[in-house]
Amino acid sequence: MAETVDEITISFEEEGLLVREELDKVILSRGAWTTILFMYREMDRARTDYGPVAFSVRRYKKTGGEYKQQSKFNISNAEQARKISEALLGWAADLPVAEPKPAAVKKPAAKKAK
Repeated sequence: MAETVDEITISFEEEGLLVREELDKVILSRGAWTTILFMYREMDRARTDYGPVAFSVRRYKKTGGEYKQQSKFNISNAEQARKISEALLGWAADLPVAEPKPAAVKKPAAKKAK
């Protein structure tokens, strides 16, 4: 398992054969809960070559110093990806861009009166 967000991959090897090839990734959020969008393709064992490009959105939770996958949503082809992106762009077009939240500032603990 990965200890840092940048180490997370969906590439997968089995018996020396690269079964799932990660082509690219975009880290959508970082932290204890991390979301990553992957572009990949999988080996078609019947034809012994790679199938079409697909996409996957995956959520990871850092537990015990390692990131573990919690959920995933696979987008099986480019047409489905275009439809999803068009819908998201349409919905988001008129929404304000969220300002980044300021980092939480810890206040010093109050001293007890003696």
